[in-house]
Amino acid sequence: MPVSDPIGDMLTRIRNAQMRKKSKVSTPASKLRARVLDVLASEGYIRGYSEIEVKGAQPELEIELKYHNNEPVIKQLKRVSKPGRRVYSSVKDIPTVMNGLGVSILSTPKGVMSDTQAREEQVGGEVLCSIF
Repeated sequence: MPVSDPIGDMLTRIRNAQMRKKSKVSTPASKLRARVLDVLASEGYIRGYSEIEVKGAQPELEIELKYHNNEPVIKQLKRVSKPGRRVYSSVKDIPTVMNGLGVSILSTPKGVMSDTQAREEQVGGEVLCSIF
């Protein structure tokens, strides 16, 4: 069944798996989802991910979730830009999450990157989600 918001679906799967204390969760594979997971892994919010080939179906991404003292590392995972309401930000207006303790993930002309990396590159774009 097609999903109207693939990024929102992936974030919800991560949220639900963490509530159930799962070590891994899978989601259908796409390039955009993989780039968002690259940012989550580089910022230390997940252990990593791998692409799994499913016979006769779309490949899946298996995400390894990260816990510290039996509590999820990700406290808050929120979709900002949605299919019904896109949110764009210039480099001067990129939002900070929890006074810089969290991360915003942006889709920019130079690729998907974190808010600090976008400020360094001097580029704005669509604010996909925020993590704390």
